Amino acid sequence: MSTEPLTLKASGNTSAVADAPAANVDGKAGPRTGLKFDQRYLAPLFITLILLVAHFVYGALKSPLHTGAAIATAILVEAALGWYLTGRVPHLASAYVSGISAGILVRTEAIWPFVLTAAIAIASKYVLRWKGRHLWNPTNFAISAMLVLAHGQMATLGAEFDNKLLPFAVVAIVGCFIVSRVKRLHMSVIYVGSFVLFAWVRSMINGHPFLAEVAPITGPMYMLFTFFMITDPKTTVTSFRGQCLVAFLVAAAECALRLDQNVHAAYYALFFVGPIANITEIWWKERTARRSASASAVPAATG
Repeated sequence: MSTEPLTLKASGNTSAVADAPAANVDGKAGPRTGLKFDQRYLAPLFITLILLVAHFVYGALKSPLHTGAAIATAILVEAALGWYLTGRVPHLASAYVSGISAGILVRTEAIWPFVLTAAIAIASKYVLRWKGRHLWNPTNFAISAMLVLAHGQMATLGAEFDNKLLPFAVVAIVGCFIVSRVKRLHMSVIYVGSFVLFAWVRSMINGHPFLAEVAPITGPMYMLFTFFMITDPKTTVTSFRGQCLVAFLVAAAECALRLDQNVHAAYYALFFVGPIANITEIWWKERTARRSASASAVPAATG
């Protein structure tokens, strides 16, 4: 999974004291010596936490070599494409997040699916754009594409691991903090709430125990999906209501796919709902802009 990284910026106003330059002993202003933390590294640090939990608690990683190959591929492809298309190497935090996501989510013996998934994820950021907007979350697109194109050799991390409450609680608390910084916490909350609701619906329909239906939400795959994929700022709609609706629709589509015995329901649900929502928003904004321009042009023409 990668997700497109959470590109985080410092928010809020700093105080006049904090903005004032430091003073030397002779009373003259001097350069500030305080260290500033680049908040773009929050998402990579968080996904590294998920990586460690997935490996040491759940034993979910295929091997460090496989995961390392995905990370290296993502970074190299990002640097190469960025340099070729823009003349500069972009910040590589995004590539690191996509590489780790692929390294966690892909589950095969061969290394090439890890490499190809990471490469597709990064390339999709530069290719799959419309009106200047990303349509798909890169890692989700890459996982979904590989499941179709290489279904005989491709497998993904599922819900086959034990669900341990304490590691999940730690990741959830940190994840809520990170996602709140990009103002997408409501998407994670609504998705989780909807997932629980639809787990109950599925248990009523198929007769499975409710806890069995809801348990996957505590696994490492859903940690990535909940905090990175559906909340990716560059691939989500911009309105608050739209974001809430998308989170609910992803859970609803996933429920329908799960009832159809689709084991990759979450990936496919976001694969279809995400771009449809983005295209709809782009179309609606352009339509609204055209109407506003036409309405303002009429008085000018008749005045």
